[in-house]
Amino acid sequence: MLLARAERPNVLLILVDDLKPTLGCYGDAAAKTPNIDRLAARGMRFDLAYCNQAVCAPSRFTLMLGSHSTSTGLYGLGSSLRAVLPDAVTLPQHFAKHGGYRTESVGKVFHVGHGNEGDPSSFSVPPFKDKVIEYLDPSSTEGGQLTREEALFTNQKLDQIKSLPRGAAFEAPDVKDDDYADGRVAAETMRRLQSAQQRRKKDGTPFFIATGFVRPHLPFSAPKKYWDIHDPQKLPMPTFEEHPAGSPKVAHKRGGEIDAYKPATKQKLIHGYYAGTSFVDAQIGKVIDELDRLGLAENTIIVLWGDHGFHLGDHGIWTKHTNYEQANRIPIFISAPGVTKPNSSTRQLASSVDIFPTLAELAQLPAPTGPQFIDGLSLVPVLKDPQARIRDHAFHCFPKQTLGRAIRTERYRLVEWKKPGAAPESAELELYDYEADPLETKNLASEKPDIVKQLRATLAKYPEGKATQ
Repeated sequence: MLLARAERPNVLLILVDDLKPTLGCYGDAAAKTPNIDRLAARGMRFDLAYCNQAVCAPSRFTLMLGSHSTSTGLYGLGSSLRAVLPDAVTLPQHFAKHGGYRTESVGKVFHVGHGNEGDPSSFSVPPFKDKVIEYLDPSSTEGGQLTREEALFTNQKLDQIKSLPRGAAFEAPDVKDDDYADGRVAAETMRRLQSAQQRRKKDGTPFFIATGFVRPHLPFSAPKKYWDIHDPQKLPMPTFEEHPAGSPKVAHKRGGEIDAYKPATKQKLIHGYYAGTSFVDAQIGKVIDELDRLGLAENTIIVLWGDHGFHLGDHGIWTKHTNYEQANRIPIFISAPGVTKPNSSTRQLASSVDIFPTLAELAQLPAPTGPQFIDGLSLVPVLKDPQARIRDHAFHCFPKQTLGRAIRTERYRLVEWKKPGAAPESAELELYDYEADPLETKNLASEKPDIVKQLRATLAKYPEGKATQ
């Protein structure tokens, strides 16, 4: 039986850009993330959670649509949701339509930039936007010039990017949290929660607030105090900096996004990533504290999700845009009052597409039916019992010269690089054994044909992919 509107749980969906499990609650001894660790302890931590494509815009589409990129054709940073799927029903639209929710967007929720304007129509009120690429020190931008990444993320001079200067990859000024966007996004989210509480008291309207933080996305711009809590000499450095032996060239990466910034040392970049993570941790802590202060926690589902992982020099790669583990493994936490148990965790393989059907079931709304194809599965059985299983693998992809589609099981990852529709024997294959080789030092596809055959049979159940948009 569906709940009355006034009885429905609220939803606070927290999105963090480029956040991999460099968190204390995932066992990272170098991380300083007390607030996210505290949030994780409220409910269930997913230890084997994966994005469906390691790029900002497509990953957020998979979350909001419950659909793989191969089902929608939305693979690019500039992909326009409504140009490709004009009638798609997104996660917040589903909650507004079927549950009477007021839906709000604060910060980076959909990707805006690279010609993409996001999807304002997904929300009940206009989204609150702020900066992704941000500098406070004029020396970071050659005296305040518009940098390449600033232009891309604000849809300026998109035809002149290569002529613009590179910005600094990091800065650490002695400033207040609110001087950067994530501090302002936290403050605005707190204000939205205050208004939502009053609205709920007045007429019972439940809220769905999606709030998106941008650090630890490059540039690693964070107040000095968050740099100071980390000793750079004690931060983990990459131990394997080559492409996997025997891996196909199409899977490799050098340069890319990192080349849009001024050169920096490995140690400084890794220090910046950890500082940015600590900075965003503090902002999330403020939001959760306000939720508690307002007495909303007992009837609010909280989800924290990282849009994809991040290479920190492993394989000699920086940032994302690969099919390897460090780019695709993400944190997912779900706290659902009355459903999840505190301090619980699971090794159920989970994906970004699963969040939509999971939240719908938790709120006792109808399961999503599209019109876009729904690839996700509800994780509610797992939230109730960490040993329950709804599938034995996760699926993800990445498009390059050919399309790399991947199956990740608890032990293995198979990647098939092939043009959609081409003969199976034309594929280039990768196989990694995370029990024997967690650093992906060697492609085992030619050595384990039985495993390859088994995982390709699983992969064959997925569509080969629509044309890229």
